[in-house]
Amino acid sequence: MSARLDMFGSPAATRFWKHIIAANKALADSAVPVGTRELMNIRASQINGCGACLDMHTKEAAAAGETALRLHLVAAWREATVYTDAERAALELTEYGTRLADAGQGVPDEVWANAAKHYDDEQLADLVAQIALINAFNRGNVIIRQPSGGYQVGQAH
Repeated sequence: MSARLDMFGSPAATRFWKHIIAANKALADSAVPVGTRELMNIRASQINGCGACLDMHTKEAAAAGETALRLHLVAAWREATVYTDAERAALELTEYGTRLADAGQGVPDEVWANAAKHYDDEQLADLVAQIALINAFNRGNVIIRQPSGGYQVGQAH
């Protein structure tokens, strides 16, 4: 299986994606723990059906110290007891930020207020940026049918 389009073989696509990749690098200095951001990336990628991003972010999360149990339970985080309240708030915000059309009202005030109990304004800005960014990557990869399974830890850094 191969992708429909080589996103770095096209000058037009390269002009766009280099900025998305730069935005990803800007989040590397986030005050939100990397483990939380990887859980968010995994959850959004599950919702969007992005195998390439799931491949990358589950491997990167494991390399950063996430346990298999926590990785396996991301899809059922509401019922799982292995996440902190802050992680749960980030995952909830991720779900609402990913399923904007499904909620009918975007992100409800109570979801935002719950996140704000655990994160300061700078961290909230990073959470919003992380959600927007992973959704951009998901959409690009799903549209071109980017294959999954071959990602090596650190490959994207």
